[in-house]
Amino acid sequence: MEALIRRLLPVLALGAWAVLAHAGGADSGPGGGALAHGARDGDAPAWAVTVDAPSGWIRDCCTYARAIGVDAVLYQGEWSGKPQRVIVLNVTSRKLTNLADEVQADRRRYRQLDPAAKLTPLTVRHRTMPCQATTYQGSDHIDDVVVLCDPGKASGVRLSWSVSFDDGDPSRCALLDDFMRVVLTSRYLRDVPPATHASAHGG
Repeated sequence: MEALIRRLLPVLALGAWAVLAHAGGADSGPGGGALAHGARDGDAPAWAVTVDAPSGWIRDCCTYARAIGVDAVLYQGEWSGKPQRVIVLNVTSRKLTNLADEVQADRRRYRQLDPAAKLTPLTVRHRTMPCQATTYQGSDHIDDVVVLCDPGKASGVRLSWSVSFDDGDPSRCALLDDFMRVVLTSRYLRDVPPATHASAHGG
């Protein structure tokens, strides 16, 4: 339930967010390069995802991200223990034939949890892979933006990017600009083995 990552985290891993709020620093600093790695899994080859992180964003694959069960996070300042204003990358196995079906299934799951939510499709023009985005305006006044990308059938995976924020957040526009920069500069790389410190689910 990639679109629901922010809503599921308080249920599945709220303790992890809170406990890690004052833990040690991230595993990698700001900038470009590999954000996350994944080991070969059946027919799906090993992979890496690279991004250009905007200035002021801290990249993490192996401390906070691993603790909450995702492949990578980017955040600003100190880790707050709250899902808002955190950019999340989750790499999952391909479940449906095409990206459009994945997006529709994601929207249906969100609607089931929040029937009053407003859903707005967004256009994403990624240079190397098809992506589709949705803004979810929740009845709890917390909004989520989710982008699903398809690096190709041979990859065996799909990429899910998400970020959430309070609907009255005064820095919403800047946050969305940074989020979309991360998404649009992301690259899927095939047959890249995980770094020696990485597990199969984090680079």
